[in-house]
Amino acid sequence: MSSEGLIGLRLTGLLKRAQAQLVGGLGPALAPFGIDGRELAVLTALAAHGPVSQQEISQALSIDRTTMVALVDGLTAKGLVARKPDPSDRRKNLVEATAQGRSIAERAGPAVDEVERRFLEPVAATDRAALLRILRELTG
Repeated sequence: MSSEGLIGLRLTGLLKRAQAQLVGGLGPALAPFGIDGRELAVLTALAAHGPVSQQEISQALSIDRTTMVALVDGLTAKGLVARKPDPSDRRKNLVEATAQGRSIAERAGPAVDEVERRFLEPVAATDRAALLRILRELTG
């Protein structure tokens, strides 16, 4: 039986397969920057929104709290983010991208754009726009 026959046309199987193909291209594209896709998501969000709490970034990116702590620890060890006490609530830390972290987010963005462009290349431009719009609506 073909792999398509095993997966069938179920949405969950198709989305999982598409995600695996897309993510498979991200690793090599991000390797020169020393980060992975989740780390880039954190850096990009921090570069765009400035210092935020780990809880806020965790919720915004739909990453569980424990995983977010590990991501921030790793990015801190690489010198790409820094934690600092929240001046309005000393019990919380704010996380912000360092200059190096902002630079990597900016330089890695085009590499990810190229992976996404190649992934979507077989799809007509109007269908690409519709797909992105639909996915944004579903994950809104």
